[in-house]
Amino acid sequence: MSVATLDGPVLVTERFELWKPQAGDLDDMIRLIADEETRRFLGLVQAEPKGVFERLQRNGGSWALYGYGTFPVRLRGEREIVANCGVFHSWRGFGHGMDDAPEAGWIVRKDHWGIGLAREVMQAALEWFDRIHGPRRIACMIEDGNLGSERVAAALGFTPCGSHDIGEDGKPVIVNLFERVP
Repeated sequence: MSVATLDGPVLVTERFELWKPQAGDLDDMIRLIADEETRRFLGLVQAEPKGVFERLQRNGGSWALYGYGTFPVRLRGEREIVANCGVFHSWRGFGHGMDDAPEAGWIVRKDHWGIGLAREVMQAALEWFDRIHGPRRIACMIEDGNLGSERVAAALGFTPCGSHDIGEDGKPVIVNLFERVP
């Protein structure tokens, strides 16, 4: 892993570049979650411009206010975003250690599943976070049934710490909660 200049990626792994979010990322971020299978375990998230714009703005706010957030991820030397991974500051509003806390998250476009992207990128992001912000508790929530993400979380040192229903209008959406404690 290397750290690049301000005009380039923040982190570079063997295969990927991790960038701070930019206003011009909106279209790629919409394409990132356009596939229904990619959104399968993203709760109520839809691939519509307004919601994706709001998510991009929240991530930019996390970077501005806390000095960390998720990284749009690109294959080395490429322009297209294939994932969005990192540690962002969240306030979920339901307790369980998910309010006013660093939270890890990863979204990988379906055509890049199964190649170890989330684990490689998140390992780099967590190492960066620990180095810059100091080792501390990081929360994580994964929709129930997303076994692939639960395996990634375990490999990164996250352990189960509860569950919560984030559903709306009587439609349950159960998320399993995890934490990584130094």
